[in-house]
Amino acid sequence: MAMKLSFLEMLLCLLLASTPKAHASVFDVTSATYGSKPGSDVSTALAKAWSDACASPSASKVVVPSGTYKLKEATFRGPCKAPIEMQVQGTLQAPADAGQLTRPDTWVGFQYIDMLTLSGGGTFDGQGALSWNQNDCHKNKNCKPPPVNLRFEFLTNSKVQDITSLNSKFFHMHVFRCNHTTFQQLTITAPDESRNTDGIHIGASTGINITHSKIGTGDDCISIGDDSHEITVTDVTCGPGHGISIGSLGKYKEEKDVTGIIVKNCTLTNTENGVRIKTFPDSPSPSSASSIHYEDIIMVNVSNPILIDQLYCPYTQCEQKPPSKVKINNVSFKNIKGSSFTPLAVKLVCTTGIPCENVELTDIDLTYGGDKGPLTSMCSNVKPTITGVTKALGCATSSLAPLP
Repeated sequence: MAMKLSFLEMLLCLLLASTPKAHASVFDVTSATYGSKPGSDVSTALAKAWSDACASPSASKVVVPSGTYKLKEATFRGPCKAPIEMQVQGTLQAPADAGQLTRPDTWVGFQYIDMLTLSGGGTFDGQGALSWNQNDCHKNKNCKPPPVNLRFEFLTNSKVQDITSLNSKFFHMHVFRCNHTTFQQLTITAPDESRNTDGIHIGASTGINITHSKIGTGDDCISIGDDSHEITVTDVTCGPGHGISIGSLGKYKEEKDVTGIIVKNCTLTNTENGVRIKTFPDSPSPSSASSIHYEDIIMVNVSNPILIDQLYCPYTQCEQKPPSKVKINNVSFKNIKGSSFTPLAVKLVCTTGIPCENVELTDIDLTYGGDKGPLTSMCSNVKPTITGVTKALGCATSSLAPLP
């Protein structure tokens, strides 16, 4: 039986159908209001457009159209009155000389924003080649690191998607004190000789999701620092670079724990390490790293595919005095397959006095085709639970004594 609508109900339906949907206000840096154009310095126009968009009481969008623009530096600060999107469709180009920046550690920063979306398919070009040659942090403890391409601080409920970070002078993306933020469909690129160009470094953050991204740099594709919780990395391709790392941890006083890390469905190609946990020896304060799970990982010609290193000491800039005071607990490596560039494919070096606990190796299938010896594994201060692993990869040399 057909339902009949009253006159008032029909009128209400017509009003709802004819009501226009709300659209985000658009703040285009090339509009007459802001006056920028490709080939020019967009710094002032972009700052003004951000300020106006952030003050909008309804959702807003800052647009940088196609083309190449110079950007000396920028810090986009909230809080904003409503959700805000920055859509970079073109290329933003940093000064080649880091000395031109007034904030020496950051080229582009986003701070104190809820519901930010950074998108658009565009590129943040750090022009880092000059800084790579000048970076002496590998031999100078008191060095001043070059600027990060993109620094995200105190963001909540945000998304960074469909952008490229190219040739950063230092870390490509630094994520600090962010909560419930997703990074997806990213391309992060620098040559393998570009020192300290980590793809994404995370610290003191909770609920970070990195997915469907391609990262190739001169350092860690992803590195996770202290006080990080509920971090998920899925469907990431990594290489060149130093792998996907927890740490380094244990270098500074009063570092906080790391918990709840999942790395899944990732492929690493021609990297110096695979999936890794690294902590400094002689750490000044106790902390822990727990509930860390690597699963469904493909290794292609990777050195050190599976690695726990609690004697991590880059460039010999630390005292090799074990033990590390970082307690490692509840770690699993599951369904990791492919090829190792080094005969030592599994290396679990835990700390003396505080051995790793509840470590699992399950369904590990790695091959080695080189001529530097047979495929092998090594464990110290850990007794992993082993399932579906050949004897060569099963830590037959495991012990609770220091390695020679």
